[in-house]
Amino acid sequence: MSSPVIPGRLTASEPELSERQRRVFARLVELVLAQARPVSSERLAQGPGRGPSGGRLRRTLAELEEMGLLRRAHAASGRVPSAAGWEYFVSAVLEPAAVPAAVEDVVTERLSQARHDVERLLQEASRLLATFTRQLGLALAASLEDEPLAALDLEPLGERRALLVLGLAGMRTRSLALELDTPLDRGALAEVGDVLRAELVGRPLAEARGRLATDPALARDSAVRIVARAAVASWGRAVATPLLSAGVARLADQPEFADGRRLAPVLRVLESGSPLERLMVSGVQGHAGVRVGLAPETELASLSLVSYPLPGAIPGAVAVLGPMRMDYAASLALVDLVGTRVADLLTA
Repeated sequence: MSSPVIPGRLTASEPELSERQRRVFARLVELVLAQARPVSSERLAQGPGRGPSGGRLRRTLAELEEMGLLRRAHAASGRVPSAAGWEYFVSAVLEPAAVPAAVEDVVTERLSQARHDVERLLQEASRLLATFTRQLGLALAASLEDEPLAALDLEPLGERRALLVLGLAGMRTRSLALELDTPLDRGALAEVGDVLRAELVGRPLAEARGRLATDPALARDSAVRIVARAAVASWGRAVATPLLSAGVARLADQPEFADGRRLAPVLRVLESGSPLERLMVSGVQGHAGVRVGLAPETELASLSLVSYPLPGAIPGAVAVLGPMRMDYAASLALVDLVGTRVADLLTA
């Protein structure tokens, strides 16, 4: 799939439905969302506001199937939207949802409490998305390597352990636990912190990381050398927030994953991060969009991703992953809210 679907943004390739076809399609989607199973023409003909019935209804369903918007597992089964059908639903039928004020307040408060640490902020974002969408919440910040180091603190965690806190712009931090090969007391760590601040603060993180490994000035003092070695071991790669997820149990509760064998491949993809990381950050920055039926012919083919690529200097995104049968209106509204709040806090 080349690009995510944006609500209200139609493309030339999308079919033009008559009002009758549109009503039948919208009603079928409503029933699939509620029942999590294929819908028969008999079931569609029941209830208030059902529209056409009998032969006319079956003809309409056949037309929608011929357009590629519906599919059936076999000739005698009911119908569900296809991947193209869910795309059409999001772009042409979906009504915007409003986030309840109480939920918005919780999101704002909990993200604000985590604003000073990038990884904690994104972990909280994934938890909030999982809680309020009842799907799998995801969050990612690709790299902080070009960010200037604004502050540096070194605190003891034990006789041979210390915490290196890297301060970034906007009161953000990234913390690294250091394993020291020689014990250092609090006074020695304070002196080392002074040296590291003088040598590293103001430099991009990539340069600061490189200097810890190669700068001879940092090897002259034995205590500085001990901390520098530990920092290189702990900070041996670019400072990046891994793909953070929350709500696996919520995904497992979905009827589509009642058979655990269908969930296991999805969990393996989550562990590797790919291709979710690429899909999450691609799209229109600052806008929530939907990818339906991820990566055909893979374990992600039956899933949808609602993502919000973060605008600004730090490439990243927040997202919700779930079955194609998900509440797109609520998921889009919540992903947009959480993404907007996270972006504001990262650039404050």
